[in-house]
Amino acid sequence: MIITLKQNATQVEVQRLVDYIEDKGLKTQLIVGENQTVLGMIGDTTVMDEVVLRGIKCVQEITRISTPYKKVNRAFHPEDTVIKVGDYKIGGSEKIVMIGGPCSVEDDDSFMISAQGVKDAGGNMLRGGAFKPRTSPYAFQGRGSEGIHTLCNARKKLNMPIVTELMNANRIQEFLDHNVDIIQVGARNMQNFDLLKELGKIKTPILLKRGLANTIEEWLMSAEYILAGGNPNVILCERGIRTFEKYTRNTLDLSVIPIVKQKTHLPIIIDPSHATGDWKLVEAMSLAAIAAGADGLIVEVHHDPVNAWSDGAQCLTPAKYKTMIDKSRAIAKVIGRDIY
Repeated sequence: MIITLKQNATQVEVQRLVDYIEDKGLKTQLIVGENQTVLGMIGDTTVMDEVVLRGIKCVQEITRISTPYKKVNRAFHPEDTVIKVGDYKIGGSEKIVMIGGPCSVEDDDSFMISAQGVKDAGGNMLRGGAFKPRTSPYAFQGRGSEGIHTLCNARKKLNMPIVTELMNANRIQEFLDHNVDIIQVGARNMQNFDLLKELGKIKTPILLKRGLANTIEEWLMSAEYILAGGNPNVILCERGIRTFEKYTRNTLDLSVIPIVKQKTHLPIIIDPSHATGDWKLVEAMSLAAIAAGADGLIVEVHHDPVNAWSDGAQCLTPAKYKTMIDKSRAIAKVIGRDIY
């Protein structure tokens, strides 16, 4: 249940309302926006009498939420959540962020060449997997802690925030010790609820990828776990879902962008690399995502895709990445936005 407060509501009146609701055993969350202030109720709202609530002086409107996710719901938080990462802001209606880098964090020299290429092409943040979830137990699993060090060295040299995947709650402190700027939760861990609960206890931004075969509601419920734990900094990431189609690695669901914008206040970025699995499709899907309203792109970029340690077939070269960003900037201007 959401209560929209009158614009002239006093602090004393609002506190009385909060006390009244919490005396009934519910939790409250006050969200103060530029044009509107709302009070969210969490818990069994059947104990609340709407007639009584409507009679309270500072109450303007009451809205019941039928969806199972509350904190993620746009009704609960009408204004877009904007997440600050370094010098960049993810979300809102102005600028779009570009994240790029190889699938795996390779040796220091190789990663730095790709990272420099990402920066020179106009990328804003670096991505790279230090810990790699792989379908085969015999495939390259990542360099682990050494990979984190390589990412941090690149961040220091290039002054670019880093994004990397966390697979195990036991390594959260390691990620915090290295000040990883954005912690990625991969598709296979989207419903690892124990991990999500632990990530709710920190404040580091979380990039939450949609599962291979999960609905939008299930995805948003996973985000709810993190927000309910106390971490409001969640970025949704669509990376394609499993269908019967064989011409692409996955099926990129771009319709999810306007749906997410309608249902939730959280920002959303698109991963066209894992969605398509083919570098020749990445640019077209990136441009379409920008046109549909995505708040950013996370794209795999490698200076030598043929010899990449993993997923070279879906990597753009830095030159192709620059071309994609230049075209994205043109598309963004059409819809009144811009690329950082």
